[in-house]
Amino acid sequence: MSSSAKSVVNGGISFWYADDGLPAVRRPLAGDAAADVVIVGGGYTGLWTAYYLKRAAPFLRITVLEQKFCGYGASGRNGGWLYNGIAGRDRYAGLHGHEAAVRLQQAMNDTVDEVVRVTAEEGIEADVHQGGVLEVATTPAQLARLKAFHEHELSYGEKDRELYGAAEAAERIRVAGAVGASWTPHGARLHPVKLVKGLAAVVEALGVTIHESTPVTEIRPKHAVTPYGTVRAPYVLRCTEGFTAGLKGLRRTWLPMNSSMIATEPLTDEQWESVGWEGRETLGDMAHAYMYAQRTADGRIALGGRGAPYRFGSRTDNDGRTQEATARELREILVRFFPSLAGVRIAHAWSGVLGVPRDWCATVTLDRTTGLGWAGGYVGSGVATAHLAARTLTDLVRLDSGQGGRTDLTALPWVGHKVRKWEPEPLRWLGVHGMYATYRAADQRERRTHSARSSKLARFADRVAGRH
Repeated sequence: MSSSAKSVVNGGISFWYADDGLPAVRRPLAGDAAADVVIVGGGYTGLWTAYYLKRAAPFLRITVLEQKFCGYGASGRNGGWLYNGIAGRDRYAGLHGHEAAVRLQQAMNDTVDEVVRVTAEEGIEADVHQGGVLEVATTPAQLARLKAFHEHELSYGEKDRELYGAAEAAERIRVAGAVGASWTPHGARLHPVKLVKGLAAVVEALGVTIHESTPVTEIRPKHAVTPYGTVRAPYVLRCTEGFTAGLKGLRRTWLPMNSSMIATEPLTDEQWESVGWEGRETLGDMAHAYMYAQRTADGRIALGGRGAPYRFGSRTDNDGRTQEATARELREILVRFFPSLAGVRIAHAWSGVLGVPRDWCATVTLDRTTGLGWAGGYVGSGVATAHLAARTLTDLVRLDSGQGGRTDLTALPWVGHKVRKWEPEPLRWLGVHGMYATYRAADQRERRTHSARSSKLARFADRVAGRH
């Protein structure tokens, strides 16, 4: 069976919406309103914040404002990786000490279990399977990075991580040419849209007001301004991740990085036999321009990577349409990993944006002088990180309002972290596209030379990007 570009559904927000259906859109804001807390953004961060705030203080009047519908952004387009990775941990270790970063990592490990627990407790059917995360190496240079990565994770207290040779890796997933792998139990596969839809319904049932089709154009102390009216509240929490650049005065705050995905048709039993993957682990690799994948509940492979990483002027797309060249590149990765699937049809391709701060560090902040708060900059690790950020925002609001005291979460090193803005155009566009072109060139050189040393090109790109 061949896979022609014409047969691929391209865009339509994401495969996850094609699979589960678009939601009925809730009513927009009908005029000026008041609340105790207004949350801008109806994705994972905003909805989990509303959930935990309302659970902790049921009397709070909480309003969520969403420009399209809940889950329209990254929360409805991601790879469904609920895992314990967090952007910026090593930098936080340098700024606040190793033990502070260990506490942050432990909080992330616990967050995976907490999301699994709460979704089950609230009856959210999101195809969750806690099979851990398998990251593979397919070249000598990747293997060297894998071993260093494995040891680095152990140094942050992850004692249950396992290191595999080629044969052990193949027992889990038969990736062609894999020479080693590292596995952690702190990960799960899920259906992103089923999670965000279920969470929005739970939050609304708790008494939170959600207004969709209500774009916020400006955030200022005690005000969230929309074309339909202004919501006034002592606390205004910005939970807009990759769409932050569209708010007044915030164009250079977080860069909207583009990530793209494909989903295959459902595989046959024979095809799955050739691949393995019985543990439903999420799958990644140690390439510089890395990939991420999952085995979906209905028997597909959903696989992603960076593709065309950035649009000039921090623009974001509308419906998730991705370039055909990007879809071809992702298919090439699929077939390189699983040659037996060369004839499998690609059913869907899509893209979405994620938020990238200039220092690549996720952050949570509440400014106690203005009541303005924000969380994000997850750099592609947002499914679990958004949950930890939401619980942290909740504790910060409760601390500031006198409803609670300091907690382990309010003391984590990412709280209150400040970062400079991105460079103006055209430097942003040139820098990001140059960086990822260099990473791809480094990967190609490592595959070609079989050297055990990481390419100097990648180290140069890391320095230019400010990632290390």
